[in-house]
Amino acid sequence: MSSRYIQSETYLERALTTIPLGSQTFSKSKLAFPLGSSPYFIERGKGCEVWDLDGNKYTDFVSSLLSVTLGYQDPEVDAAISAQLKKGISFSLPHILEAEVAELLVQHIPCAEQVRFGKNGTDVTSAAVRLARAYTGRDHIAVCGYHGWQDWYIGSTTRDLGVPKSTKALTHSFTYNDIKSLEDIFNLQNNAIAAVILEPMNLYFPQENFLQQVRELCTKNNAVLIFDEMITGFRFDMGGAQSLFGVVPDLAAFGKGMANGMPLSAIVGRKEIMSEMENIFFSGTFGGETLSLAAAKACINKLDSVNFPAHALKMGQKLTQGLKKLSLANMLTFSGHPSWSFAQIKPQQGYSEIEVQTLFIQEMHQRGILLNGGHNLNYCHGNEAIDKLIGAYEEVLELINIGVEKQNMRESIKCDLLEPIFKVR
Repeated sequence: MSSRYIQSETYLERALTTIPLGSQTFSKSKLAFPLGSSPYFIERGKGCEVWDLDGNKYTDFVSSLLSVTLGYQDPEVDAAISAQLKKGISFSLPHILEAEVAELLVQHIPCAEQVRFGKNGTDVTSAAVRLARAYTGRDHIAVCGYHGWQDWYIGSTTRDLGVPKSTKALTHSFTYNDIKSLEDIFNLQNNAIAAVILEPMNLYFPQENFLQQVRELCTKNNAVLIFDEMITGFRFDMGGAQSLFGVVPDLAAFGKGMANGMPLSAIVGRKEIMSEMENIFFSGTFGGETLSLAAAKACINKLDSVNFPAHALKMGQKLTQGLKKLSLANMLTFSGHPSWSFAQIKPQQGYSEIEVQTLFIQEMHQRGILLNGGHNLNYCHGNEAIDKLIGAYEEVLELINIGVEKQNMRESIKCDLLEPIFKVR
């Protein structure tokens, strides 16, 4: 047991007796953070910093998997939650906050004419797929990116255990920035595609009018175009990637940082399609839960007033430019939008990707950086936080480089190796 993480590892053992993986989320579990060099429980957070059970402090670039956009304990959002808590949480009839937050979404999002709320991304992407099937009378779905844990999507990945073969047969994956891969699906399925759902951007910017071509294909084939904007919404632009790139889908899924960490998601879209909500069954007791709606109202208004997308863009550009200037920048590959960027260490001679990534995370944790995959910026990430991250990269890359040159890098790994989850991007 690591002396730095005694409390975390002790509680992990306790949690594993009652919780599979010891976590509710794969990306927060021991699969994503190597045992022996990682905190597993966060006690509190403030701004862009968090403290684990052992009292270790980190600058947090995970930001609760991008659900925290303004920072932990944002005063305006917390005040809105506190005020609503005194009035009640869930009621026997709708609350006016449902309409008020829906109106905010319609105001900001180009495709939004009507809105329904869920609690997480899987809720609303699955609702969008069901709507598309009801609207078109077709069954097949074309997918690109990550869209949650429901059978209709996860059956198309390597995490398909428990999904019926008949369900898997209805979902077809295509490749981002490869319009032919989508055209082939339409041609093969012969007018059976109900919807195309994709993340409008993840690792790479759209090339050669890719999103416009997807839009045209859907229109030509009478298929519903769905943008999964769980991450890009309110981050790339207040109206999401559809606003940034000027391509309007028929339906879209929003969530993540919309309520600064409170559980809320939304499906928005054209009234003609959204009106099918009155016929399909998408209904949940907590869709109108008021603490999350109060948080969303305060969060969206603040994201707009402080121009969060511009701040995230500026800080993201500073980070990317800083990393590219490092003496060992040739060890990295860069991708993503500046507000949600990725700097991945290239495979190193004699060592697997898992070994390199394990050592990287181990050493980042030692330097007070919580990082896993992308750089998930929130409004509290300023110049100091970005400089700290760049400095940590410089030190860790040097350590890895020395280990590779001397062929003794494995000796620097003081923890269990990471276990691969599955790649969707």
